[in-house]
Amino acid sequence: MKNIILASGSPRRKMLMEWAELNFEIIVSDADESFPNDISPKDVALLIAKNKNIAVFEKLQSIQPTNNFLVISADTIVVLHGEIIGKPANREHAIDILQKLSGQKHEVITAVVMKNNLKEIAFADATQVTFHDLTPEQIVFYVDNYKPYDKAGAYAIQEWIGVVGIKSIEGDFYNVMGLPISRVVSLLNSSFID
Repeated sequence: MKNIILASGSPRRKMLMEWAELNFEIIVSDADESFPNDISPKDVALLIAKNKNIAVFEKLQSIQPTNNFLVISADTIVVLHGEIIGKPANREHAIDILQKLSGQKHEVITAVVMKNNLKEIAFADATQVTFHDLTPEQIVFYVDNYKPYDKAGAYAIQEWIGVVGIKSIEGDFYNVMGLPISRVVSLLNSSFID
C-alpha cells in the first residue's frame, strides 16, 4: 500500500513499522495532548491518538486533497491503580515514578487510529506489566544511564530496565513499546488494501 503516514515522532514506533517492512513516511503531529479528567484512561489514549491523526490528516488534505493517504497515529499511556502516569518532567520525577511501579502490576494502553478518505478504525490494546521489586540503585542507574524522559511511565520495556526489572507481562509486548504492530498489519491487510 502506498501513502502510509506515521503521525508520530517516536523512534520505537518507527522501528516497529520498519520491522514489519512497511513503506511509510513520518509526519509528526503537533496536536494538543491535554484531556478532560472525567474520562477513562482508555478513552484518554483514544482521544489523544485521534487528535494526532486529525492534525496530520487535515494538513495532508490541505496540501494534496486528491491523494488517498492512510494516516496511522498512536498514543501510549501507563496506568497504575487507575491513575495515568505520564512522562517524567525531570530526573527526580522519573525516579519517583519507577519507585511507584516497583513491585507493582500496571497497565499499558496503546490507542491506534488508522484513517484514510474512506474509513477510520480506532482501537485500544491493553497489556499488563508487573515489575520485580526494584532497588533504589537499579532505579537511579536506569534513570541516569537511559534518561527515560520521553517515555510514559519513565521506562522502555526493550531497555535494560525491562530486561532486569520486569517479572511478567500479559498481552502484546510491542503494545508496551508503543504500537501493537501485528494488529496494525492485520488491519492494513484486511481493511485498507483493496
